[in-house]
Parts: sequence; C-alpha cells; structure tokens
Amino acid sequence: MAIKDRIPVGMSLPHRCPEPLDMATVRGVAQRAEALGFNDLWVTENTLDHVFSFDPGMILTYAAAVTTRIRLGVAVVVLPIHNPSHVASQFASLDYISNGRTILGLGIGREHHYAEFQIPMERRLRRFREGLDIVRALWTQAKVDYTGDFYRLDNAGMVMKPVQKPHPPIWLGGDHPDAVRRAAKLGDGWIAAGALNSIEFAQSVGILRAELEKRGRDPTIFPVSKRVFLSVAERAEDAKAELDRWFQMVYRRPGGAGAGDVYGTPGQVREQLEALVAAGANHLLVNPVGRHIEQVDALAEVVSLK
Repeated sequence: MAIKDRIPVGMSLPHRCPEPLDMATVRGVAQRAEALGFNDLWVTENTLDHVFSFDPGMILTYAAAVTTRIRLGVAVVVLPIHNPSHVASQFASLDYISNGRTILGLGIGREHHYAEFQIPMERRLRRFREGLDIVRALWTQAKVDYTGDFYRLDNAGMVMKPVQKPHPPIWLGGDHPDAVRRAAKLGDGWIAAGALNSIEFAQSVGILRAELEKRGRDPTIFPVSKRVFLSVAERAEDAKAELDRWFQMVYRRPGGAGAGDVYGTPGQVREQLEALVAAGANHLLVNPVGRHIEQVDALAEVVSLK
C-alpha cells in the first residue's frame, strides 16, 4: 500500500534558507502542495538566525491567504521565551483567518534560545507548563484567572477564539525521553526531530506508547510526526551533495547530512520513508532543502500522491 494511503504527509513551506527566498516560490509550494494532496504545510521558528528565516506566524498567515484547505503548522515555537498570551493570540488569529487549519507545535528549546532573549533557563519546564496552561485557557475560556510562578492573569480573555473546538491541536516536540513522556501527558501529538534515525525514532515511539497506555490514552490515534530533512534526485550523489551543503550552511554541521537524514533516488527515498512508517510514524513532515517546487512534485511521486 502506498504511503499516502496509510498516513498523512506534510510538506515544509520554504522558510529557512542560506539564500533569500522569493515569495513566488513560497506561494508556488503552498499551492502546489495543496493541489497534490499534501496534508499540511510546516515551518520552524528561528528568530535570530545566521541564514534567511521568516517569522512562522507571518509566513503561515501568508500561506493561509493563498490556500483554502491545507493545514498550517509550526514545529516548534519555543514557548518559554515568549509571553504565552501573545502566542495564544497569534495562533488563534491564524486559526480564525484560515478557517480552522492551525496546528501549534511547542517545545522548550535549547540554551541559545534563552541567551538570545535574556530569559533564564532555570525552571524552564515550569515556565513551559504555565505557558501551556495559559494558551489553552485563553483559547477555551471567556475569562481567565491564573496565578503561577511566572505568569498572572486577572479576569483576562480574548473575544476572538480559534475556529477549531475545543482548540487547535498542540503537538509537543523534543527527543529526550522526558520530553517524549511530556508529549504523551500534555500534548495532542508528538513531533520527532529530523536528527533521529529510524532506530532511534522507533525507541522513542516505544517510550511514547508506553506512557500513553499508562495514562489511558490510545496510542493508535495519537499523532506521531517525524520530520525528515531530504533531497530527491535522479542520481543519489547529487541528492547527497545538496543535503550536505544545506546542513553545512544552515546547521553549521561540517560533515553535512547525518544518519537521520534522507537522500537518494526516488526509490531510495521511498524505502527510507517506509522505514520511518514501520518504526511508528503516522505522519511524515517532509522537509526538502532546495529546488522547492520541483521537490514537491518529486515527493508527491515518492508517496504516490501523483
């Protein structure tokens, strides 16, 4: 059975690149991905960056305006470096503008995120938990009273609510076992990073499923998304060269592509994606790193959308 007949497949919207991106490319990918039947469009958050990066909320709002059906996700917003009321408002607005197509991915980030915005790393998990509580409360309650260690709301609210009820899905990121368990406890889905290879990913899926079962949640319907940085070409060496260059420039990884990254001919890429589905992915977030519109069509053929 083809991949597209077993699980939904999302497409990365061009948003982070060594060179500036033109809006015709962004629009072209968004509209072509929707026309071909990809399930969703995805971006990351990289506010202070050494390469060209769009703000996730802004570029997803643009994508919402040029499409009608495809869902719109960010993976992930580093919640503890933001005021959660702003995040709640921004993505409620996106859900309203797009008529209920938003998926909000949240994570705790890494050390450099906190240094960039002068936010203490200490008790970042507590800050994350409070922020998550506030986002959900503002999305679902008319008025919110909240007293935490970091945030306080006194009879606060937003008249504009998300279209999706009770609220847009919140998928949590992170690959540490504690982060995976946290997704099972608090999230509406889990997003695995691109760096995990299929063996590491399968191990994390096992942790997730055990925690879901422990909490009485059904592992068979819980979204498990795997980001896949990739390149498809007629010659495998061309695909590897493209992926190596991107990782060297964007991730500053001298060795280029890693064990969790996917490249090769269409058949080779299909085989590697099949391995991730077998390891437990029920959603793939395919992230081509160049030749963006061309790669949308190439990947549609790989997963049998065309």
